[in-house]
Amino acid sequence: MGTMSTKPKQANSKMKDFITWFEIPVLNMERATAFYNHIYGIKMKTNEMNDYAMAIFPVTTGIGGALVMGQGCVPSETGSLIYLNGGKDLQPILDKVEEAGGRIILPKTKINDDAGYFALFIDSEGNKLAINSKK
Repeated sequence: MGTMSTKPKQANSKMKDFITWFEIPVLNMERATAFYNHIYGIKMKTNEMNDYAMAIFPVTTGIGGALVMGQGCVPSETGSLIYLNGGKDLQPILDKVEEAGGRIILPKTKINDDAGYFALFIDSEGNKLAINSKK
């Protein structure tokens, strides 16, 4: 008989990121892209394929993601929480949430000196999301 170690094995201790892609479910792609275009000052383009639609966040490096609409894409205020990048200071983005059709549920709050700040909001589709910045 062998002995079992109680120490957990690390699959890849050199992994840089544990997230490689994210998808935010939406019910109305036009309304959702208008919301994120407004709060971030971007222009998302919608691509449709079969019974799904996807609008990809424009990134040049790092982790990307998209808004997705189709069967099984159900917005929710519960479940996993995605932290979006608030840039240098999340407040200018957060200031646009309500005027774009969202709702702030936790204003800008300090985590600590190293981690910075975060806030929680509900987007135009009913998803609970967080936003994070150093300042």
